[in-house]
Amino acid sequence: MSDLPFTLDQLRILKAIAQEGSFKRAADSLYVSQPAVSLQVQNLERQLDVPLFDRGGRRAQLTEAGHLLLNYGEKILSLCQETCRAIEDLQNLQGGTLIVGASQTTGTYLLPRMIGMFRQKYPDVAVQLHVHSTRRTAWSVANGQVDLAIIGGEIPGELSESLEVIPYAEDELALILPVFHPFTKLEKIQKEDLYKLQFIALDSQSTIRKVIDQVLGRCEIDTRRFKVEMELNSIEAIKNAVQSGLGAAFVSTSAIAKELQMGVLHRTPIEGVVVKRTLWLICNPNRYRSKAAEAFSQEILPQFANPGWNQDVLKLTQKSLMLTTLEVATPTSSGED
Repeated sequence: MSDLPFTLDQLRILKAIAQEGSFKRAADSLYVSQPAVSLQVQNLERQLDVPLFDRGGRRAQLTEAGHLLLNYGEKILSLCQETCRAIEDLQNLQGGTLIVGASQTTGTYLLPRMIGMFRQKYPDVAVQLHVHSTRRTAWSVANGQVDLAIIGGEIPGELSESLEVIPYAEDELALILPVFHPFTKLEKIQKEDLYKLQFIALDSQSTIRKVIDQVLGRCEIDTRRFKVEMELNSIEAIKNAVQSGLGAAFVSTSAIAKELQMGVLHRTPIEGVVVKRTLWLICNPNRYRSKAAEAFSQEILPQFANPGWNQDVLKLTQKSLMLTTLEVATPTSSGED
């Protein structure tokens, strides 16, 4: 180890600077002084005999060598974290960490309920929930930073071979209206009625917006004819806007259960149209899977799956997780991506 030209602390500092964009903010995030960070970087550059940062600008920019070291450094740090978690697992769920990923809607409305049930059974396990875009979440699973995730969008094509992607549940998207809208007096509305509404929508690049457009298109509804009066960046903002009478919207049924029960929003059926999207369970069978992840998969996931959930697929996933755990325990396993 003494022959290596860098230490784990130096890799952590390099990663922090790249993430924060400055030596000072990196020092603050690591709870060390800025001179200490600068000294470690200088020592690292001297040991490697290459510059790692272009110091000409206001923001710390990595050189080509810096990017290369950061790429390998993140893999090294990730494997170190896996090692620590594998050792923690020896305590048999009397500690350890479960890291779950989710896209925006599932992370806001579905995963907290699942995690709450898990924490009741295993209070000593620390649980982290990472909520990001589908793409970022998928990469986190692929890189071993997240144990498993439930997402609603499409997996990046370049990850299709490295991830296990299993259909988990169907998420229905409902049309909601202000409770005082004239259409609320109707049992159902017709497709043509949609073009008379003013809509509150998510940004046109959001995953859910694209799913809605695709599903409605298959039902011969042209979303290009919708009168989109306002675009907002969160489901909560959209619900509040509809409740205030600013327009109609399509949102996940999981996001409006409380509002429907309180009677502050109205769900309006459309004749002959059901808008659904598939939620996917994703994991990386080639990375270490903790006992906490196995317990979550076996005991919590089935309780929230659709009635059509394939139990054979679930058993296959559990077996995959257990086999991966055993493989990591053997000397021949490399643990690499």
